[in-house]
Amino acid sequence: MHAPGRFRARRLGPDALPPRSPRQRRVAGWGWFSLLGAALAVAAVCAVAVLRPWGAPEPVVPVAVAEGDAAVAASVPPAPLVLEEGARVLVFGDSWVYGSAATVPTLGFAYRLADELGVETVVAGVRGSGYLKPGLDGPAYGERIAALDPALDPDLVIVEGSINDRRLYPAGYRDAVTAAWDALEARYPDAAIVILGPSPQVLPVEDPTSSIDRDLSELAAARGWWYISPIADEWITTANYLDVIDTGPIGRDHPSTDGHAYLAARVADAVEAMELQPAIVADAPRDEDAVAP
Repeated sequence: MHAPGRFRARRLGPDALPPRSPRQRRVAGWGWFSLLGAALAVAAVCAVAVLRPWGAPEPVVPVAVAEGDAAVAASVPPAPLVLEEGARVLVFGDSWVYGSAATVPTLGFAYRLADELGVETVVAGVRGSGYLKPGLDGPAYGERIAALDPALDPDLVIVEGSINDRRLYPAGYRDAVTAAWDALEARYPDAAIVILGPSPQVLPVEDPTSSIDRDLSELAAARGWWYISPIADEWITTANYLDVIDTGPIGRDHPSTDGHAYLAARVADAVEAMELQPAIVADAPRDEDAVAP
């Protein structure tokens, strides 16, 4: 957990931020078995499969869902997030990242994450933008990522959104996301990457927004990236909708100042939960050898 800090949040121009790859993942290893033990294990499994075919384990086969030249592989468990106090966090996204509808944009959730997590946040939000849709102040995500400064060197990149793609979805969507994320990894190969899916601006959640959320979740899982789904986790419901969303002519269904504060707390909680996940190690103790923390 991070104690709240007083690190300064910075805003970058619409074309100033580059992409980056996630941290190295820890992979569990299997211990060596003797040849005799392995042979006996295989024989036992085969015997059970013959006698009880419905109980035989299914083979693990990589699954791919393709669109054009893009393919989604089977999901990879994400590694625990390591985020030191004072780390640099790039928050990249649309008008919600920009801070729209807050009293001033710097009261937006992306800026508030600096104090919530005890980090330095660099904010890159372009109103109206998405993976497919150009924004009011800059191009779509792919072009914006390509223009990011490699020297920024963030420790963590949070990519948010975007509901702005819902009217153009699904044509070319997965390809656009894949290309943008590839560019982000190439730009920041040492950064951890967390994907923050779209939040509902209206209720009930629009069908294309729900589909975008599912696509992003699957694509992130295939890369072993953490994914946060405000939709699946019900951050915005009928019970708190009017407390979070400004539906007036100025807010235009964006988070209010209080709504941004609420979102910052939810994102911070989600990030800190990623830090608390146990690492998978090759020599993990057996249950009888485990020592309570």
